[in-house]
Amino acid sequence: MEDCTDKKANGEYIGEIKGGLRPSMKLVVMGIVDKKPKSMEVVVSSKPQRDEDDEEEESEEREGDVGLQLKVSFPDKAVQRNARLAGKWGRAENILSFFPFAPGEPFKMEIVCEHQQFRILVDGQPLCGFSHRLPQLDSLTALRVFGDVHLTKVA
Repeated sequence: MEDCTDKKANGEYIGEIKGGLRPSMKLVVMGIVDKKPKSMEVVVSSKPQRDEDDEEEESEEREGDVGLQLKVSFPDKAVQRNARLAGKWGRAENILSFFPFAPGEPFKMEIVCEHQQFRILVDGQPLCGFSHRLPQLDSLTALRVFGDVHLTKVA
C-alpha cells in the first residue's frame, strides 16, 4: 500500500499516488459520514490538482484523465462510477447490490487496483467493480476525496 502525500483544505483531501497506480495496489479511505449527508466523491486522476488559482475553477480543467470517479449520493442511496478520457466522460455505471453508508457512521472504503478492474469494498464487503478504461494505470497519480464526510485516514 502506498501512502499519499496529504493535503487537507476545506474538508477536501488531495494526495499524490507516488509512482502511479498499478495492479495489486490498494487505496484506503476511512471516515465518518456527516449526520445529514448529501454526497461524497472519490476521484483517482492523472495529474495532481493545483491549489493556487482555485477561484471556482472547474475541476475538469484541473484533473486531466480520470481513471475512477466514485460519486456517492446519500439521498438516492447510489454510488455512480465513471471515467474521463481525453476530456470526455464515459457511460456511468450505477448498479449496486446494497448501499453501505449511513449518516453519522464510520466507514472504511478500499479501492483495490487489479489487472482488469478496480474492486471497491466498504467495511470489508465487496460493493462493486469498475473495469479499467484508461490503459496506462501508472498515469493515475492523484487521489481526491471530498463531500459530506469527516476523513480519519487516507492511505
